[in-house]
Amino acid sequence: MWAASCLASCCAACACEACRTAVGSIGRRSARIAYCGLFALSLFASWALREVAAPLLQSIPWINHFHKTPDREWFETDAVLRVSLGNFLFFTILAVIMAGIKDQKDPRDKIHHGGWMAKIFCWAVIVFLMFFVPNGVVSFYESISKFGSGLFLLVQVVLLLDFVHGWNENWVAKDEQFWYMALLVVSVVCYIATFSFSGLLFHWFTPSGHDCGLNLFFIVFTLILVFVFAIVALHPKINGSLLPASVIGLYCAYLCYSGLSSEPRDYECNGLHNHSNAVSTGSLTLGLLTTILSVVYSAVRAGSSSTVLSPPDSPRGTDKPLLPFSKADEQEDKKDVPRPVTYSYSFFHLIFSLASMYSAMLLTGWSTSIGESGKLVDVGWPSVWVRIVTQWATAGLFIWSLVAPILFPDREF
Repeated sequence: MWAASCLASCCAACACEACRTAVGSIGRRSARIAYCGLFALSLFASWALREVAAPLLQSIPWINHFHKTPDREWFETDAVLRVSLGNFLFFTILAVIMAGIKDQKDPRDKIHHGGWMAKIFCWAVIVFLMFFVPNGVVSFYESISKFGSGLFLLVQVVLLLDFVHGWNENWVAKDEQFWYMALLVVSVVCYIATFSFSGLLFHWFTPSGHDCGLNLFFIVFTLILVFVFAIVALHPKINGSLLPASVIGLYCAYLCYSGLSSEPRDYECNGLHNHSNAVSTGSLTLGLLTTILSVVYSAVRAGSSSTVLSPPDSPRGTDKPLLPFSKADEQEDKKDVPRPVTYSYSFFHLIFSLASMYSAMLLTGWSTSIGESGKLVDVGWPSVWVRIVTQWATAGLFIWSLVAPILFPDREF
């Protein structure tokens, strides 16, 4: 027993030392990756608590104060929302603290890039305290999360448009036949993928023998958008390129699939899931990993993007990598000369705040039809319409990005 106790103490000490060393090694260039890791940790914590914390929450009097105890699914949803609320407050507080930072000599710059043990401790305390707040506060947060999630999806759309146009301009600027051929090949591949994917959508979501007019409308309208993108992009006055049109068309097809696959499992036109009432662990894991990659890209890209997402007085992005590739890069950050920050710290944390709301909605099926969504990620009619409206917003913003320079030639877009 004594030997086992000593062994356990040694293992705990080694684990603590390893964590301290790992946290202490986080530098300026790796800070954004560390924030992404913390967000991923919060997402998996939400998932884990949703699965195991329901019995504990049922025994807490200030949470379960109802005359009739709700179903288990209610407590699972409540656990996810409380973790999300703590995550939202943590990143919102950081966004407020970091507002107005102009150069790296600002004392708050060290708070953003350092003090990781203290920040992780504060994050854990805030999340823990959320389990003591009244149910009314959690219910209010649930309501505003739907709007925050919509804003996050809008941010994703703007970032995608910025990325696609930047990609096209970069290859065109090389002015070589090889890159023109590459543009054509990528465009053709995207169109082939889009039309092939659309065929699968017809097969999965318009099964014979059922009246699936709504699904048919969504799929046909998606194909119409794909053709409209190409026509507008190739118009003589636009003088655009097929690459952005093809990539956005493929993305719209994906949004259509994402929306249709989120239809209730008992909906007769959802032939993909064939009335299944449960989702495998692999599907859940894939859904969470997709969410993590989505929010990580959005946060990192938005924090350093030069699009309309950046405030006018905020620092513009640079082409520096997220992680240093040489010691010279690290030495460059140690100079005493005041240097402007390379991205907006405040906006970076704000994206994580919105992502916290979005992730909570994913894990709770947008907090509707709880009896169904308790075991499913991102399922229900609200999720369907959020995806479809996002697709329409993507189409509108893309077309506007093409025609705006023609309508307003004196303005910079």
